[in-house]
Amino acid sequence: MQSGRIQKAPENFLDHDGISTVIAESKNGRRSFIRSAFAAAAAGAAAPMALAQGNPVPTEGGDTNILNLPEHATGLGQGVAANNGYGIPSKFESNVQRRQSPGLTQTTQASVSFAPLQSLFGIVTPSGLHFERHHQGWWDIDPSKHRFMINGMVKTPKVFTMDEIMRLPSVSRFHFIECGANTAVEWGNVAVPTVQYTHGMVSCSEFTGVPLITLLEIAGADFKNAKFILAEGGDGSSMTRTIPMSLILSGEVLVAYGQNGEMLRPENGYPLRLIVPGIQGVSWVKYLRRIEVGDMPYAAKDEAVHYMDLMPDGQHRQYTNIQECKSVVTTPSGGQVLLDKGFYNITGLAWSGRGKVKKVDVSVDGGRNWRQARLETPVLSKALTRFNIDWVWDGKPAIIQSRATDETGFVQPTYKHLRAARGTRSIYHNNAIQSWLVQENGEVKNVQVS
Repeated sequence: MQSGRIQKAPENFLDHDGISTVIAESKNGRRSFIRSAFAAAAAGAAAPMALAQGNPVPTEGGDTNILNLPEHATGLGQGVAANNGYGIPSKFESNVQRRQSPGLTQTTQASVSFAPLQSLFGIVTPSGLHFERHHQGWWDIDPSKHRFMINGMVKTPKVFTMDEIMRLPSVSRFHFIECGANTAVEWGNVAVPTVQYTHGMVSCSEFTGVPLITLLEIAGADFKNAKFILAEGGDGSSMTRTIPMSLILSGEVLVAYGQNGEMLRPENGYPLRLIVPGIQGVSWVKYLRRIEVGDMPYAAKDEAVHYMDLMPDGQHRQYTNIQECKSVVTTPSGGQVLLDKGFYNITGLAWSGRGKVKKVDVSVDGGRNWRQARLETPVLSKALTRFNIDWVWDGKPAIIQSRATDETGFVQPTYKHLRAARGTRSIYHNNAIQSWLVQENGEVKNVQVS
């Protein structure tokens, strides 16, 4: 563990034996065994935290070691094109990883890995830290063999090779992708300790590809009568999703092959995936192999059984695709420790599936008083927005919250308001205000304020 004014969140909670214990206890109920697993692991992380608290950053004078030349200033370093010609992070940043949630699933092929939001800067998620959600595992597909078909209500069904797609006019745009189940385990109560696990199923990248409307025009789609498309993936689950034609006609939906200046990573859909800005991540179909144009919703398996909102009266809302306005403070956040009183920069991320973030307000007293944060520019539509605000901690307990408002005027709800409308038994689309309790000893905990 590193020393400094803010201690990095303890991420590597469980060893192999601990994970086995969590799985064995999973019959007790999902939220309970996840919560107990993290509680046990957090106890093991307490010792190095306490040690770090005894080594605060000096506030005057300085370290006399600055007078001695370090090893790296007295000799030759490594040559160009090291690491097989592809740059990798420093070994001192090896703890910054996307991670599984212990006990969440029994197999990694149908599971989630969470992005380390607390360790990231700006709005772009490095491709190697982008969250993952697989239904039947990921594949590294040979692009020379991959084919993409458009059929259904079209004049001429078409089959494209990757070379043919990449010859067409392309665009590059920054967009966030959020799993509809992001923050799902927090619906009933606090379940996990850090922002990586509460909100880590969101990422933001620059995607490059061909607007889907261009490909539909080539195939002669019946835009007059067609109302929906069905997107089908090429993984083992054959993930299929219905998408309204109105989204495609906007020109926003892309058939993408590029991410953050390079080809998509295999775990992110290489060589081809659908980009549907503002819509829950399950509709961003990976390993895209087919688009069918139709005049009605397709009620595919993952639309008729999963990804629906259970309402308080027992009914389900179907096709609730838009990811509503949401935000979270990433520093200070759960698992971190403030090592002394004084100035801190509170920072976090905000986003909306309906357009741009208009403003973010921050509270340090549990929502009684709010101050407007600074938004880093440019503020992009349906992309993550970074916010910052100054704070001087007096050493007393504080509850830090953020509340986003988007350009439609939608205001991020409290848990009280969200549960009044949606109940407590849902899984998807939890966009409630997140609270972090800073205790007198500087430790930051996940809490809920209704």
